[in-house]
Amino acid sequence: MGGIIIRPRAHILHGHEWVYGTEVLKTFGSPEDGDVISIKDGRDKMLGSAIYNSKSQIVARRFSRRRQDLDAEFFQRRIERANGFRDSLGIDPLVRRVLWSESDGLPGVIIDRFGPVATLQTLTMAMDQRRDLIAAAVQQVLGVESVVERNDSSSRKLEGLEVRTGTLLGPESGAFEISVAGMKFHLDPIHGQKTGFYLDQTASYRQVAAWSKGKRVLDCFSNQGAFAMACAQAGAAEVTAIESGKENLPRIEANAALNGVCLKVVGADVFEFLSSAARREEEYDFIILDPPPFTRTRKGIADALRGYRELHLKAAQLLSKEGLLATFSCSHHVSAEEFGGSVAEGFADARRTARQLQTYSQSPDHPILLGFPESEYLKGFLYGMTASF
Repeated sequence: MGGIIIRPRAHILHGHEWVYGTEVLKTFGSPEDGDVISIKDGRDKMLGSAIYNSKSQIVARRFSRRRQDLDAEFFQRRIERANGFRDSLGIDPLVRRVLWSESDGLPGVIIDRFGPVATLQTLTMAMDQRRDLIAAAVQQVLGVESVVERNDSSSRKLEGLEVRTGTLLGPESGAFEISVAGMKFHLDPIHGQKTGFYLDQTASYRQVAAWSKGKRVLDCFSNQGAFAMACAQAGAAEVTAIESGKENLPRIEANAALNGVCLKVVGADVFEFLSSAARREEEYDFIILDPPPFTRTRKGIADALRGYRELHLKAAQLLSKEGLLATFSCSHHVSAEEFGGSVAEGFADARRTARQLQTYSQSPDHPILLGFPESEYLKGFLYGMTASF
């Protein structure tokens, strides 16, 4: 087994799971990209086994603290352990994130289950080279009919990987229905969003909707309409769903019909809609903001914070006297403190005052690994309007 010797201040010495190219002191054994390597410190102490890619800024990603190869039995054990952990949390066994990359000890591997179909992403070179082994282990452990490859993420390009989708094992699946948080959705595992459906907000839909009874609700960046439908089911007086993605508008309407709820669905840019609604002096009792990432790099943090500030200024202008705002950020590089600060600045610009009532995080089947901040990306807050002091 080839390997690397790391510099004294490398992140992995402090509980992280990655080694950056700048942290490598020496390479030995001539490892090839995609190989399993050993990581050692300057005193020749073994720190674990990792996958290697010299073409990536992250040259090594640790997956075990001992000597370990990536074989069929190993993948089966890791998937069984990850699935068992979610069983212990009481998460729906038929619709869940089964495995979440480094948080479950398989760097770059994401497995979601939707009833008879499992979707697989392999976002690192070593795991991509072994995707057939992983797919076989997925089918064996979960007992699903099909395993679908959803390797259309742009992040694969950072590892020098091509983008592709398709069925790896079993019959090709068409669209079918799934149940999430007591709601029904049409799912297309090959052509749907990400791995078929966003599961990171599953725990938040009902928590947010619990505040919506009798209120006029505006669900912005509605995607497939989950927050909007949850609020309608919870007794909201009226619900408007705003979505800019044209392909999602018929999905929202179809999902609403499937659940027997009435929504007003509007295709529009959220920023433009909020501005025009303010000019019309419209008012809402409850606004939900769940936008896509405003930045995917550290360089974009300043621009992202300006965007969040503007978004919350516009939303604050539309809130009724005792209105509520549920707002989320999935920009990993923006911390909860920075995000909350941009919300406060937006409210200050609008000359409105609010109290924080609740916090939200990603669903528990997206576990956050201690010492690995990259596993935590979703943060959210609920604010309630109050009279100015």
